[in-house]
Amino acid sequence: MKGSNIMDVRRRQPIGVELVKRGVVTEQNIEEALQYQRKHPNMRLGDILYVLKACDEEVLIRAIGDILGEKGIILKPYDIKLNLTDYISLEVAKKNKAIPFDIENGKIKICFSETSNNKAMETIRLLMLNKGLIMDSYITFESDILKYLKSSEGEASDNLNISGQGNTITELIDNIIKTGMEKRASDIHIEPMQDSVRIRYRIDGELYTAANISKDKQAQMIGRLKAISNMHQEKQESQDGRILLYDDYNIRVSSQKNVYGEKFVLRLLKKDADIKNILELGFPAEEVRLKKSINKRNSMTIMAAPTGEGKTTTLYSIIDYLNSPEINITTIEDPVEIRIDGLNQIEIDKNITFSESLRTVLRQDPDIILVGEIRDKETAEIAVQAGQTGHYVLSTIHTINSVEVITRLRKMGVSDYDIASTLATTISQRLIRKLCPNCMKQRPFTEEEIKVIQEIGKKYNCEFDLKDKFTYDAVGCKQCNNTGYLDRMGIFEILDITDDIKELIMKGASSIEIMKKALEEDYQPLVIDGIQKVIEGRTNLEELNRKLLIY
Repeated sequence: MKGSNIMDVRRRQPIGVELVKRGVVTEQNIEEALQYQRKHPNMRLGDILYVLKACDEEVLIRAIGDILGEKGIILKPYDIKLNLTDYISLEVAKKNKAIPFDIENGKIKICFSETSNNKAMETIRLLMLNKGLIMDSYITFESDILKYLKSSEGEASDNLNISGQGNTITELIDNIIKTGMEKRASDIHIEPMQDSVRIRYRIDGELYTAANISKDKQAQMIGRLKAISNMHQEKQESQDGRILLYDDYNIRVSSQKNVYGEKFVLRLLKKDADIKNILELGFPAEEVRLKKSINKRNSMTIMAAPTGEGKTTTLYSIIDYLNSPEINITTIEDPVEIRIDGLNQIEIDKNITFSESLRTVLRQDPDIILVGEIRDKETAEIAVQAGQTGHYVLSTIHTINSVEVITRLRKMGVSDYDIASTLATTISQRLIRKLCPNCMKQRPFTEEEIKVIQEIGKKYNCEFDLKDKFTYDAVGCKQCNNTGYLDRMGIFEILDITDDIKELIMKGASSIEIMKKALEEDYQPLVIDGIQKVIEGRTNLEELNRKLLIY
């Protein structure tokens, strides 16, 4: 790649000066990038500016490409229309940091890391010539190349046989679904592409490509999926359905039309899934704290997190913890994902809303009510009313942290008085991957890692004991699909609505003011629990940074 050595640490300034000259970034951006590089000496300038979001990512990579005499692009998942190992081995791809992603008119498009060199490009060019293909080269950020190569490791280790010529469409779909079950996938993505149908599995929160099915099977695959999920065959608009063919699973199906056909996402839900003890989920192992945080009569506890971060699973564990024959527990869910003996579980549908169901439940003499999600003002007000009339209400809401729950309720139209008088606890969580116990490699913390941990501790007035402590690298093995991680756990923050915080809410205080007061009390943000789990050896700083961007 022309001029690639310009990205070397000793020769960073020329490209920085050029980017400033072109108006892509400012001198301050470059200075911040250089400061960042001192903590991350192996990162190149382009990737650092990308991580720091110094400017529009596409403008940045195009400018870098222009400087280096190459075509710069942001490589998106939908751009990758080829199976990597059909063209080059994973080993060669990793060594040369190269991703083949498309073919047009006998030309194969290959994306390289911006730090790749002429030798890498020549190696891949010759390999393509041996296959009768002309290479059309592109560059992108090294971090994106490494991310896709990591995903391909899972792909290469997956011995899937789902596209064999002898398979009927019925067998093919069955094999796709059963493989997902075997691989512990939470979701299966079946995605029409320009020249194929891509199959991807979400495992431990990450998507892995498993196969690309021949395009000529697309229509039959769509027909089969619609038939077994009870969808309209002729309708191409968005649809929802269910597959009930598998004894151990309820499978929710969602379809969405795209430019190449209809995409399907299958959510795999175990019928008799074991409910984990709340402490097993990663909840702070303090029984006193747990009892203090939940089951406060005449009150409400709300779980807060973005979509897909395990809110519902945690609520189930809390319900299981509280469940006893002396208590009447009713849940209102969309849908009921796990059936629990002893609970009255209500599933809403298109004919009944959360708020309508909640009104009915209040006449059923409940002690504890679980409302799957507070989505609107009406549901929020009825939930508050339930909490004020002797019930304990559990629910979820979509916010970034536990303090912002208050802001979200305000925006829904709930009064400060009702929030202060009813809300007892808010809990926020994220799911992070656990290190694979089969292959994780112990090592001492680096000076840089120690500094990161100490700075976080100082920021939140928390001390971490790193004496005689070790961290672990994610290595990768067959057991974890070469990712280095196996399963997930929660990291949590708990905000108890104390009398002082109630007073602030009543005064209309901002979330910043409430956060400041909470930090003076017992509140610790997500990152603190995350660091503690790093020190315990359950995950590492790399994974925590992937989720929370701590450095």
